[in-house]
Amino acid sequence: MTTTADTPAPPEDSAADTEGSDDGAISGAPDGPKRPRRRRILRHVALATSLLLLASAGVAWYGFQRLDSNIRTDDATADELLRHEDDRPQQVAEAKEALNILLIGSDDRSGGNSKYGRAEGRRSDSTILLHVAADRGSATAVSIPRDLMVDIPSCTADDGTATAAQKAQFNWAFQFGGAACTILTLEQLTGIRIDDHLIVDFTGFKEMVDAVEGVEVCLTEPVTDKEAKLDLPAGRQTLYGEDALAYVRARHGFGNGSDTERMGRQQAFLASLVQKVQSNGVLLNPARLFPLASAATSSLTASGGLDSIGELYELASGLRSTPTENFVFLTVPREPYALNANRDQLVQPAADELFEALRNDEPVEVAAGKDSGEKSGEGTPEAGNGSPSAGGGHVRAAGPFGSAADGPVQQAGSARTGGSASPSASASASPSASPSSSPSFDGTTAGRDVCGGK
Repeated sequence: MTTTADTPAPPEDSAADTEGSDDGAISGAPDGPKRPRRRRILRHVALATSLLLLASAGVAWYGFQRLDSNIRTDDATADELLRHEDDRPQQVAEAKEALNILLIGSDDRSGGNSKYGRAEGRRSDSTILLHVAADRGSATAVSIPRDLMVDIPSCTADDGTATAAQKAQFNWAFQFGGAACTILTLEQLTGIRIDDHLIVDFTGFKEMVDAVEGVEVCLTEPVTDKEAKLDLPAGRQTLYGEDALAYVRARHGFGNGSDTERMGRQQAFLASLVQKVQSNGVLLNPARLFPLASAATSSLTASGGLDSIGELYELASGLRSTPTENFVFLTVPREPYALNANRDQLVQPAADELFEALRNDEPVEVAAGKDSGEKSGEGTPEAGNGSPSAGGGHVRAAGPFGSAADGPVQQAGSARTGGSASPSASASASPSASPSSSPSFDGTTAGRDVCGGK
């Protein structure tokens, strides 16, 4: 007969200690069940956290996907360009990974833009050719003057009729045949194949500025422009919404009121916008990215290659690693048109050298110095403008990045004065000035401080 004293004691990890035991009442082992219970609680917390993260990610993804519906795909332009495929330039094989994107600021006054003036048909308020290098190590934004006299090919109008080929102001191409006519005109002028295009109107621009919490500018003097409803003090300041839009569109309150000055101011503003987006980590922060994406898509018309959030984000992500000092802004070299000083013509051979560099995916440098584009004082365009065409088409000889070998070379008289070109113009921006250097132009970079410096 076995006595109670001979009965072996239960092991410490017996069934009484399993996580299924909730009473925790085992004599002599008061701490036994606490560890399993703690593990169970941690598992529940981890599961709940995972579910919350998945739910948040799902909501965020759903929100971004819904933004795709905001973007209008420009199928009409794609169809028109396809009809002209045989006439379009082909991309250089070595530069096939580079991107050439045409950015069009629409002057459309319909819908939410009606308060900015009468509806007089579509017009392009500003046009910028954005070249993104194949390795994404640099980007070049080239403003095309709206008053540049160019050969506009025959285009298809909205009513389906063909317009006559003619020499006219560049921004008329958009009015004649929309983005397709603008692209065909620019390709004919530059020999550069346009891969995609984006059209942004006034409302979209304002909302993007507000989404990044304003853009910083710097004025040497106060500016008052009653027509643009702009009243700004001198000095460093951050602009939002309506003031930002008025700032980049105003002409009469700045310097001599030329469109050349305005382009320089637009370039400086966009440089500050790029700097703000990169420095604030917008692309890596969904809380900041979503408002920007929503604003950008709310008034956006895009070609098929950029008509989704995924494609736009891929482009933006590629540019995120581009050093700000390698993100440059300039205006195509221009001077007063020989037959009308109130119109523009290209400065040659500087313009062709710029176009060749972009076609071949070669870096384009801008010279330091007159790069603010935001001065408000009276005087010559050179004094009040940091654009590469200041003073009628200044181009600097090639030199180290951000510097000039020989300083500005006068190409023509001050803008709108009908000055004549200098005999030395033909060599001023030639790469032969420094065989190891790229052409260098007056402009600005996204890396410079708004109140001066690179």
